[in-house]
Amino acid sequence: MITSLNWVLLVVTVIIMVGLALHSNNIMKTQQGEGGFLLAANCLGPFIGAATIVATGFSGWGFMGSPGVAYKYGAIELLGNFFFAPAMVFAVIFCARFLHQKAQTMGSLTIPEYIARSHEGPKSIKRLTQALAALITIVLLLVFLVGQIKALGLLAGQWLGIDTQTASLLMVGIIILYTSIGGLAAVAFTDAFMVIGMCVSALIIVVTIFADLSPSEMISGLNAIDPHLLSPTDSGPYGASVWHVFLVLPYAFIYSATLPYMSVRFMAFAKTTKLHHVAAYMTPIACLLSLVPLAGLYTRLKMPGLENPDQAMPVFLTEFLSPSISAVVTLFILFAMKSTANSVLHAIAGSVSHDLRQAIWPKCRLSDQALLLLNRSAVWILGSAGFLIMLLAPPFMLSMLAILGSGTLMAALVAPTLLAHFIPANIYAALTSIVVGFGAGCIFFFYFNLGWVEAPIYSSLLACGSYWGVAKVTVLQDDVISFSNQA
Repeated sequence: MITSLNWVLLVVTVIIMVGLALHSNNIMKTQQGEGGFLLAANCLGPFIGAATIVATGFSGWGFMGSPGVAYKYGAIELLGNFFFAPAMVFAVIFCARFLHQKAQTMGSLTIPEYIARSHEGPKSIKRLTQALAALITIVLLLVFLVGQIKALGLLAGQWLGIDTQTASLLMVGIIILYTSIGGLAAVAFTDAFMVIGMCVSALIIVVTIFADLSPSEMISGLNAIDPHLLSPTDSGPYGASVWHVFLVLPYAFIYSATLPYMSVRFMAFAKTTKLHHVAAYMTPIACLLSLVPLAGLYTRLKMPGLENPDQAMPVFLTEFLSPSISAVVTLFILFAMKSTANSVLHAIAGSVSHDLRQAIWPKCRLSDQALLLLNRSAVWILGSAGFLIMLLAPPFMLSMLAILGSGTLMAALVAPTLLAHFIPANIYAALTSIVVGFGAGCIFFFYFNLGWVEAPIYSSLLACGSYWGVAKVTVLQDDVISFSNQA
């Protein structure tokens, strides 16, 4: 009976999302060229913009992984997860305007193109930089997408009563369908629909917990199990000291302002969109979703003997919610996963169909219809590739793929995306920082036992340092050449 209800819920929501995608397709047609597909025809208003940013930032990790971390390490995860809310708001307030305006002025449709066009230098080096940024984006986000597809299959398979591979294929097929129809506009509108469900899910979780226990009862119960759950001596997975958890704030800020599947939304805002209105919508939504790890603490109190902490949320759903409510909440958790997967897929497709095409074939001139077909084909091909890679890949930890993909990419792109607004630099500084950030991120990830946010932040600092250093050297060289010419 419950499985039948789950299938009905899935079919209804797919119909809604396809309907939103078809509506988005009409919006997309208002702007000629690739801007309609890649930048949603610059139609994102305050609520849609806020909703799609929060939905993408608070992915399935917030509903599945984060409660497991809270179960194992305690309240430190509640603090770490909460930092994403102010970080995303700060990214919008301090970074969105200049990124949007500069991208509009230059006609940039993607982050790699923005990097290439915002730095002076030879056209050949600009093309090389755009191609390298695109390739790194494709590789690392494809790794991230594989993890998202597997996570969707694991949860959806159990929810629908089918095997994991079939569930993964079904989920990725749905994402490909609506993303290919309406591009970023479809992603944004479906995200807005899905974030409403995510908020309802978070409310159900919080109400269920505190209807059973008061905050003081939860605190005393957790203290009785293990005092370190509320008074930790380290930051758990974030680092060796209690202060390392505060690194989540700058990490989440760079994450929100730099990663292509997040920052492209800044470029897609409508000209009339006010950033303080976006922030006003984002703040309560993000704060509410930050409370989801409470499910892990509650499950630790009620069932302290779980061998696998990642089972904290599944156990919470089956043991502490009624079957029908559990079915609805699980659907909303799938929403959280899909809201990130569709954004990642769209970003990868844009790098292939737009950035690589421009870098490899700069004189290519295609009609609007041909460009739209190319964009949509890239979504279908890369979505299918993600599914096939998941089938062939060896067993892996989902959190490992998330850190490797998003953390290394943000280190590679942070300097030429953000520092370019404050430090005048040429294309050589941008290219150097991309190489340094990518290389340092991979080295720190594979060869150093660092906390989850340490490796990306240290790599970002090295990338920013190299960007600044090359910028200073080239400015000095220009001054010497100018002085020599005058002499």
